[in-house]
Amino acid sequence: MSTSTRNLSKLKKAARIILVGPPGCGKGTQSGRLLDHFKLTPISSGDLLRENVRNRTPLGIQAETVMRSGGLVQDSLMVKLIVGELSKRGWVETRGNLTSGICLTGPLSVIGGPITPRASDSPTASFLLDGFPRTKNQAQSLDSEVAMNLVVNLDVPRDVILDRIANRLVHEPSGRVYNMTWNKPKNPGVDDVTGEPLTRRPDDCPETFTKRLKAYAEATQPLLEHYDKAGVLWTVSGSTSDEITPQLDAEILKRFG
Repeated sequence: MSTSTRNLSKLKKAARIILVGPPGCGKGTQSGRLLDHFKLTPISSGDLLRENVRNRTPLGIQAETVMRSGGLVQDSLMVKLIVGELSKRGWVETRGNLTSGICLTGPLSVIGGPITPRASDSPTASFLLDGFPRTKNQAQSLDSEVAMNLVVNLDVPRDVILDRIANRLVHEPSGRVYNMTWNKPKNPGVDDVTGEPLTRRPDDCPETFTKRLKAYAEATQPLLEHYDKAGVLWTVSGSTSDEITPQLDAEILKRFG
């Protein structure tokens, strides 16, 4: 039996996971491994937004209007998109639908205060949320609709991240990423699949990336503190993806297996 099948069979309840980490920490690698090892469903806020705009749903039209005017899509609208997707899959309870099939959101109140809609606890309702939330306010908006039960903070040393960035090459059309120290292209300077030239991203220089890491830390600390107080934050440390993955797999099995 494969590792992914063994892990999937051991999940006994729904895992609703968010990965948080600075640029260059390997979040994409860990996301891919989690999806493979545990057969989680990827829920991407960016993909949901583009899909709703493309399909001309009521929320998509609303979002497109905001974006065309140069504005940022409101947190409440993004939450509606996410909860709507989960609702269509039967993973959160609905409370009245829009004509698009997107679930209405907003605080539900009973005597004693607001309540959060009940989420399915079936292991088949496990998902990895990507792209949202990025701030404490966004997390609070999401909390009112669905209770995430594991937020993973990827802790990778800054010098390791800067070394990765200094040696990173990308194939822009496909998004494939290479590293000159541990994931070299087969032929120098060209993509393994297409043979097209590899390039460096404009902001992949130590000075620029150091500023990005500082800005990330300042913006993300309130988010981490929020989830820590909620009791769902877990930090994993390592210098390589292969150091982090076994720890992450073990934690998920401990919590949801």
